[in-house]
Amino acid sequence: MNLTEIINKFLEYCRLERNYSPHTVLSYSLALHQFCVYLETEYSIIPDLNEITTNDVRPFLGWLHDNGKDKSSLKQKISAVKSFFKFCQKKGFIERNPAALVITPKTPKRLPSFLLENEVTELFKQFNPDIAEDSRNLALIELIYSSGLRISEALQLNVKDINFSTKSVKVLGKGRKERVVPIGSKALQALTNYIKKRKELAHQIDDSSLFISIHGKRLSSVAAYRIINRAMQGITEAKRKSPHVLRHSFATHLLDHGADIQSVSEMLGHESLSTTQIYTHVSVDRLKEAYKKAHPKA
Repeated sequence: MNLTEIINKFLEYCRLERNYSPHTVLSYSLALHQFCVYLETEYSIIPDLNEITTNDVRPFLGWLHDNGKDKSSLKQKISAVKSFFKFCQKKGFIERNPAALVITPKTPKRLPSFLLENEVTELFKQFNPDIAEDSRNLALIELIYSSGLRISEALQLNVKDINFSTKSVKVLGKGRKERVVPIGSKALQALTNYIKKRKELAHQIDDSSLFISIHGKRLSSVAAYRIINRAMQGITEAKRKSPHVLRHSFATHLLDHGADIQSVSEMLGHESLSTTQIYTHVSVDRLKEAYKKAHPKA
């Protein structure tokens, strides 16, 4: 089997056995394609799997850096290559893992961008709930902020996943793990209004999908990003203006108001509590700033 065939087997394994999200599988696919391009530039042809050594994998980092990749991107791509060779060794395609001794570059932890509470209020005001397209956009933004969903989770929701009687939403998260998350009253109100207006968006619609485009199909992540990015322009100084900022805002505001970190972690669908702890740094920093401004002896 040549390298390309084994990469395809690895991607299939990630998709079917590991239940990785389409986004993760695509990320791995792109990284391994770049690894093949790198090998081809070094050898003129792509070598067989057993011919690849640590001395081939380690310079891949330098090649990526020379091609303009930042530390975060380097870490992501070398992690994909390490996972691939670990799979190859596990399946018996190779005896020694050439990536085992390659150190993944560390990236500085970046504090998440979030909206202030008054900015969230202003964000909601950008939409007219009487207009079908605006009602959809408002419902999407309200739901992400109310329940802390990833944009991929929100867009793959079906109408049946919203339980209006229990005021909750059933979410399929990373690793295809299900969780049930509460929905706030304002988000429920926005969803109720949008569902009534859904059929005004297109002549023929996908009845199952919750968020649909003007063509009646499931709303794409590119379209959702544009909607949210455009709505955030002019209302916040946050550097990032993306759907994930709403998820960050959800976590930050909950912790600001005294929610316990374990509950927030469960609602976010984090596998590890340490992933959620970065939001506590944001909240503590804000408390310190408020203390300095307000306390007479600070």
